[in-house]
Amino acid sequence: MRFLSAGLKSSSLISAFRSDFSSRLYRSLSSCAVEVVESDYASESDVCSCSPARTVEELTGRLFSILVTCRDPSHLPKGRQVHAQAVVNGVSDFTMGARLLGIGFTMTGCFELALLFYFKMWFVGAYPDRHTFPYVIKSVASLSAVESGRLIHSTICSMGLETNIFIGSSLIKMYTENNEIGTAREVFDRIPEKDCILWNVMIDGYMRIHDSAHAILLFDSMRLAGTKLNFVTFACILSICASKGMLKHGTQLHGLAVKFGVELEPSVANTLLALYSRCRCLIDVQKLFALIPQIDLITWNGMISGYVQSGLVDEALELFCEMQAAGMKPDCITLASLLPSFSGTAGMKQGKEIHAHIIRNNVPMDAFLKSALIDVYFKCKNSVMATKVFGATGTMDVVIGSAMISGYVLNGMSGDALNMFRKLLKTQIKPNPITIASVLPACSCLAVLTLGKEIHGYILKNAYEGQIYVASALIDMYTKCGRVDLGYQVFTKMSIRDVVAWNSMIASFAQNGQPEEAITLFRQMGIDGMRYDSVSISSALSASASVPALRHGKEIHGHMMRSNIRSDLFAESALIDMYAKCGDLKAACQVFDSMTHKSEVSWNSIIAAYGAHGLFEDAMCLFHHMQEAGFLPDHITFLALISACGHAGRVEEGIQLFHSMQEQYGIIPRMEHYACMVHLYGGAGQLNKALELIKSMPFKPDAGIWGTVLGACRVNGNVELAEIASEQLSELDPENSGYYVLMSNIHAVAGRWEGVSKARSLMKERRVQKVPGYSWIEISNVSHTFVAHDKCHPDCELIYSTLKNLLLVLREEGYVPRPDINFHQTWIPQTGK
Repeated sequence: MRFLSAGLKSSSLISAFRSDFSSRLYRSLSSCAVEVVESDYASESDVCSCSPARTVEELTGRLFSILVTCRDPSHLPKGRQVHAQAVVNGVSDFTMGARLLGIGFTMTGCFELALLFYFKMWFVGAYPDRHTFPYVIKSVASLSAVESGRLIHSTICSMGLETNIFIGSSLIKMYTENNEIGTAREVFDRIPEKDCILWNVMIDGYMRIHDSAHAILLFDSMRLAGTKLNFVTFACILSICASKGMLKHGTQLHGLAVKFGVELEPSVANTLLALYSRCRCLIDVQKLFALIPQIDLITWNGMISGYVQSGLVDEALELFCEMQAAGMKPDCITLASLLPSFSGTAGMKQGKEIHAHIIRNNVPMDAFLKSALIDVYFKCKNSVMATKVFGATGTMDVVIGSAMISGYVLNGMSGDALNMFRKLLKTQIKPNPITIASVLPACSCLAVLTLGKEIHGYILKNAYEGQIYVASALIDMYTKCGRVDLGYQVFTKMSIRDVVAWNSMIASFAQNGQPEEAITLFRQMGIDGMRYDSVSISSALSASASVPALRHGKEIHGHMMRSNIRSDLFAESALIDMYAKCGDLKAACQVFDSMTHKSEVSWNSIIAAYGAHGLFEDAMCLFHHMQEAGFLPDHITFLALISACGHAGRVEEGIQLFHSMQEQYGIIPRMEHYACMVHLYGGAGQLNKALELIKSMPFKPDAGIWGTVLGACRVNGNVELAEIASEQLSELDPENSGYYVLMSNIHAVAGRWEGVSKARSLMKERRVQKVPGYSWIEISNVSHTFVAHDKCHPDCELIYSTLKNLLLVLREEGYVPRPDINFHQTWIPQTGK
C-alpha cells in the first residue's frame, strides 16, 4: 500500500529522485562493481554497428544493456552516444531513466526505493523487461519480502520470462536465501538451457541449508549435462569436502581442477588448503602453499587456521610472524583463527599479547574475534577477564552469547550460563544450534530436567534435531538427569549418527547401571560400520567391568591389539580397571607393565586395582614408584589410596593420607574424599569421628555422604545416627528406594517395628518403587544374572538344592546367618559351641 500511494505522485517523485540521488547514483556506477546480468558486454562500436532493432522495446533493451556497463567517468562519451541513439529512435527519456534509477537504487542499497520504482514503472506504462527483473528480485531478496517476490514471480511467468537464465538465477537465489529450496529447485528444473552460473547458484542454495548430499548430486548432474565447470563450481564443492573431511572425494576434485586449469585460482587454492588442513595432510598443505603464485590474506589465514586445527601451535605462531614479516597485516579473521590455540597458563600470556595487539593496531572487533577472545580467557580459567571483554563489546549477538554460555559451562558456572541464555531470549536474539548445544550441559549439571525438556521443545519447533551435535547434547542431558529412556528415544530417532552420538549413548548406559545394554549397543555400533575410538572402547570396558563380563573385556582387548587404539592411554587405563574389577589382577598388571608410555591416569588405575583387592602395601609401593617416575599424584590418586585403606581396615594410614594430601601436596579434599573417610571411620566403628568430620566439611554433605553414614549405622546398629542420616536423605535423594529399605532393616534389627512401618509408609506415600537388586556370575564365558528368590534361571532347581545343602553344612560347622549386617560379614562364628 505504501508503494501504491506513493505512486500517485509520479512526476514530482521522478524529479525529486533525479535531483536528490543523481550524484549518489553516479558515484555508485563509477566506484562499485556492477552486478553482471548479461554475459555479453556491448563495446563502443556496437552502438553504431549492431543489427537494426525491429521494435522500440527491443532497441530500448539493447541501449539499456550498454548503459549499465558505463561505470567509469571515461565511459561518459559512450553513454552520450547511447543517449543520442535513444533520442533519435524515439526512446522515451523517462522510460530509460526510470529503469536506470531503479537499478541504481538496488546497487546503492535503497531496496525499498527500487521496489517503489518497479511499481511506478507499471503505473506510467514503462513496463519492466528481462533487464529490470533481476534487480527487482534482488531488492525483494534483500528485504526478505518473499510474498512480494511470489507476486513478481507470477508476473514474470505471465510475461513468459521465467525460463530466462538471468531472471531464473535471481529467482533461485531469492528463494534459497529465504529457505524456500523446494520452490528454487522447481524454478531451476523449468529452465531448459542451463549455464555454469545457474548450476552454481543452485548448488550454493543447497549449501546454504547445509544439504551437502543434494549439492554433490547436483554437481554430478552438472558434469553429466556437459556444462563446463569454472572456479566457482570447484570452490563450492571443495568447501563441502573440507567441512565434511571428505579427503578422497576432495583429492579427485583437485585432480579435476588441475585438468581445468583452475587449481591455483585464489578461491580454489584456499578451499583446497582448508580441505587438507581439516584432514591433517600437512605435507600436502605445505606443498600447495608453496605453489600459490600470489599469497593473499585469505591464504595466510587458511594456513594459520590449518596449523591450529592440527594442534601445531608453535608452527602457527611462526607462520603468524612470517606473515607480518612479508608485509601482510593480520585482520580479525587471522587473530580469531590463532586465538583458539591458546590454553593454560602459557596460553593466558599469549592471549593477552594478542589482545594487546588488537588494541594497539585498532583491529576491528567483529563478533567472531570477540567470541574467540572470550573463549581463550575462559579456557585459561580467567572468567573475570572474559566477562570484562563481553561487557566492553557493548553489543549482544548469538555468536558472543554462545561463547559466553559455553565458557560458563566449561568453568562450572552453570547458573550463569542459564542466565546468559535467558538474556539472549529477552533481547529477542534467536538461539542457533550451537547455542542450544552449549546450554544443554548446564541443564545437565544442575539437573533441571524441566528446563531441558523446554529446550527440547524449542529444538523440535525450529527443526534443530537433525544437527548431530544437538542430538548428542540432548542425549547427555537426559541421561545425566536420570532419564536414560528419553535419551535413548532421542538416539533411536537420529537419522544419521556419528561416533560422538554412539559414544554418548554407550557411556550413558554404562554410567547408569545398564552395562548389558551398553555392551549390546557397542556391538551394534560395530555392525553398523562405525569405527571405534578410545571413548567407545573405554565406555565398553567400563560396562564389562560392571557386569562383570571378563569374556567381553578380553574380546575388546583383542580388538585393541589389532587396531591403533592399543597405544591410547585412556583405553589402556580402562583395560586395567576392567581386569581388576573382574578379579584378574595379574592381567591388569601385565597391561600396565606393557604400556610404553604411562600417565597419571594409568598409575591411578593400577593403584586403585591393588587397593580394591585389599593389597594396601602394594598400592602404597606403587604410589612411591609413581612419584619416582616423575608423576605428581592428584585428587584421584589419593581417592584410590584412602579407598584402599577402607578395604584393608587401615584407619591410621587413611587419616595420614587425608592430611598429607592437603598439607604436603596442596590438594583440597572433594566430596568423594570425605565420603571415603566417612566409610573408613564407619567400617572401624568410629561413628562419632565420622560425624565430626561431616560437621567440619567446608560444603554441605550430599546424599552419598549420608548414604555412607546410613550403611555404617546398619553395620554398627546405631539407630539414633541412622535417624539423622535418614532425615537428610529424605530431602537430598527422596527417590532412592535403597535408603528406605536400609532404614527399614535397621529398625527391624533393633525391634522398632513402628520405624519399619513408617519407612514403608513413606515409600508408598512418595510412590517410590523398590528396585530389585541382582548379581552376576560368569561361568565358562557365560554371564548368569540372579535376583532374590529368582526362579527364571533354567537350572534354578539344581541351584536351590545345592544352596540348601550348603546351608546345612554351614550350620553343622557352627555358623548362624546374620542378615542384619554387611555382606562381607554375613557369617559370624557362634561362640560356646
